[in-house]
Amino acid sequence: MIDQLESSLNYHQQALGLRHARHEVLAGNIANADTPNYKARDIDFASELKKAVEGGQRAQASDGAGLALSRTSSNHLAGEGPARAAGNNADLLYRTPNQPSLDGNTVDMDRERSQFADNAVRYQAGLTIMNSRIQGLKTAMQPE
Repeated sequence: MIDQLESSLNYHQQALGLRHARHEVLAGNIANADTPNYKARDIDFASELKKAVEGGQRAQASDGAGLALSRTSSNHLAGEGPARAAGNNADLLYRTPNQPSLDGNTVDMDRERSQFADNAVRYQAGLTIMNSRIQGLKTAMQPE
């Protein structure tokens, strides 16, 4: 039962994690708008979401083995992490500037602000959708 609940919310969970990671990347671009030779970065959201969802399904289909942590002593606890967390290990791409600057900075503030606002709205929409799915599941589980 828990596996079915987890799989039904996996897509939205992965999407929110990637939106959060992209938000941090865009904020970093905005913060470094005046840094010489700074190269603007971004995440290809569609391809990263596809990889994250497929990776999550493979991890659920496997025997539950995640990433194993190396130990420097036999007295240390063995630990495991998830196979791939949303937003972590996302491939960052460099942005191609529309108009190059003399100092080598490729941040276009208009583009960054626009992408930042768009990502924020989509993140909020993802939260709203996730909340409505959870509320629907809670309603379905309650006796009448």
